[in-house]
Amino acid sequence: MLRKIIQIDEELCDGCAECIPSCHEGALQIIDGKCRLVSDLFCDGLGACVGECTKGALKIIEAESMPYDEIAVINSMLDKPVSVMQAHLSHLFEHGETEYLNQAIGYLESIGIKVNIANNTQVRNNDGGGCPGSKMMELNQYKLSEPKKENLMENESMLGHWPVQLHLVNPNAQFLRGKKLMILASCVPVAYANTHNEYLKGNSVVIACPKLDYTDPYPRKIEELITVAGINDITVVRMEVPCCSGITTMCLKAVSAANNPSVLLTEHIISTDGRKINERVISSN
Repeated sequence: MLRKIIQIDEELCDGCAECIPSCHEGALQIIDGKCRLVSDLFCDGLGACVGECTKGALKIIEAESMPYDEIAVINSMLDKPVSVMQAHLSHLFEHGETEYLNQAIGYLESIGIKVNIANNTQVRNNDGGGCPGSKMMELNQYKLSEPKKENLMENESMLGHWPVQLHLVNPNAQFLRGKKLMILASCVPVAYANTHNEYLKGNSVVIACPKLDYTDPYPRKIEELITVAGINDITVVRMEVPCCSGITTMCLKAVSAANNPSVLLTEHIISTDGRKINERVISSN
């Protein structure tokens, strides 16, 4: 059948893999140093990957290909982290692909997985929100003008927005505007007891793990947070373990690439027993 599908220019592709995380359907893989379309069945033709390619090697064309198979895509995701499924469903919702979205929800429910997804009358399980994993939202659990409580409840969150995972945060999100950006290593909120009051309250926040995440796109994403969202004050909060310094390194690359001398970059280091052991300014105006 004739339909939209990704086309890859192998001459332009340098195998950087920055496009791979954006293809939640698993249609793209790096094989022999080049990005390859592994199956027509998995390519939805919506082009989420196109904007991630800095070399211009990807574009959407109309061509004869096998029909996209939403059920095959869902089955391929069942043994992957739930965040992959969440990103895929959000991807369909954001592009208005309600037919595929309803197919996915119906199939997931048929195998015992309940989904609450979107405030769209054509989508089942209307819960008034977007995909729970990656829908942007602002949370209003507190007001900055309120005085600090002496006995803060243990479950009182200072988080002001969602999502927080670096891969999922959109540089165009309104909650980033005019805020300091806290980039937290994933272990920090567990190790450091005062994370919410000291780092989350009143700030925008993202979390990342330089050891376990797929980090190749991170420097560019941080650069976009600077150039698109207008972030000019970044604090990296990382653990003392050596691998965690990778977050700082990625931020330095991003600040350099953004070519914005006004960016203030600060690093805080947390010990494995939960103490703040160092603060330093890395770059400033």
